[in-house]
Amino acid sequence: MRDDRYRKNIKDRTKKDRDIEEGGDGSFLVEGRNAVLELINSGKDVDKLFIAKDASGGISRIRDAALKHGIVVVECDRRKLDQMSETGAHQGVAAVASAVTYVEIGDIINKANEKGEKPLIVICDSITDPHNLGAIIRSAEIAGAHGVIIPKRRSAGVNAACAKAAAGALSYMPIAKVVNTSAAIDQLKDMGVWIFGTDADGEEDFRKADFKGSAAIVIGSEGEGMSRIVKEKCDFLIKIPMKGHITSLNASAAAAVILFEAMKQRDDT
Repeated sequence: MRDDRYRKNIKDRTKKDRDIEEGGDGSFLVEGRNAVLELINSGKDVDKLFIAKDASGGISRIRDAALKHGIVVVECDRRKLDQMSETGAHQGVAAVASAVTYVEIGDIINKANEKGEKPLIVICDSITDPHNLGAIIRSAEIAGAHGVIIPKRRSAGVNAACAKAAAGALSYMPIAKVVNTSAAIDQLKDMGVWIFGTDADGEEDFRKADFKGSAAIVIGSEGEGMSRIVKEKCDFLIKIPMKGHITSLNASAAAAVILFEAMKQRDDT
């Protein structure tokens, strides 16, 4: 009896960990080779594909399909899949389907046009903390932004922790998940959107920047800021002046400060 309770507690804990780390808030696990392949080929949003390192026999077909669709593939120990599995029959492969229906960049622009407003967009460049990502999405929604863009790789997922920090904003804020952030910026530029990168060594005080037109604000990662390529793509590099002994803000705090300045400017026009 005690062994049964122990196994149940372990199962409950691993399920909770999976909800937090791999999706949660409506995300679901799809197990088995045929089911996973059908999910990938359906075109539905898939956060990650987990493949056991020792898996063989048809796995390459699933891996190739995932890579073709830009899905992150994680090779892992079979024991991890055993812990994640709800059926006990994962066949060495499992996929986490997204709780969020992602949109295209064009959908975000269309949303702004439908409201008769100039687009205001947030681009998250490798934000790895889901709490920070959720807080950025929350601030973006409150400040009247029309959408948030995140990369498929090197980024926190829209998981349970993110959803909790977003405090309901995910229900209203369109999220675009892109393979290449640099290419996404080029697409926005072609649509007439100016790109404002946040950088500690930026040339311009953010309060002097003009956010009244079509604007996208890039928020860099918590530790390293924007990547070099993304930084070079920006039309303007803006900074938040600091007066204290601490010389940097949390990524989500910096996003909130700049977004509310953008909202103020737009409200004054």
